[in-house]
Amino acid sequence: MIPNIRVGFGFDVHQLKEGRLMILGGVRIEHDKGCDGHSDADVLLHAICDALLGAAGMRDIGFHFPNTSAAFKDADSKNLLKHVVQLIREQGWQVINVDATLTLEAPKINPHIAAMIKIIAPILEVDEDRVAIKATTNEKMGYVGSGEGANAYAVALIGKP
Repeated sequence: MIPNIRVGFGFDVHQLKEGRLMILGGVRIEHDKGCDGHSDADVLLHAICDALLGAAGMRDIGFHFPNTSAAFKDADSKNLLKHVVQLIREQGWQVINVDATLTLEAPKINPHIAAMIKIIAPILEVDEDRVAIKATTNEKMGYVGSGEGANAYAVALIGKP
């Protein structure tokens, strides 16, 4: 018998702009630039949303929270993630674990990872050891390396009891 589990992959990218708040994984990080977007542009939480939605076969974050809707202007991405968890729960799914990687040149993310996990785990309704967040640079190559943008990748495993 095939176990009732599914894996989903998420990716998100945002430009970095001066004057925007840097919010990653629900944590405000002091920096001269922040991710630009219709919502708070939390690239990490957006990638996690897409991974969860993909695993559940429920399309993507843009389908559920279109950037053309005033309802999501400056939206707190923690609330978007909460809504995604509710959507997949309504289909009988629960989060098993999430593994994500942020890619940006600056600022350093390592000092903020524990705080991110403390925010994300309760939203996903999982223990903290079921949320992995890593960060890397792009070795000064491309739009990430030049400081023009940031991206995030996430993989989510969900299951039905």
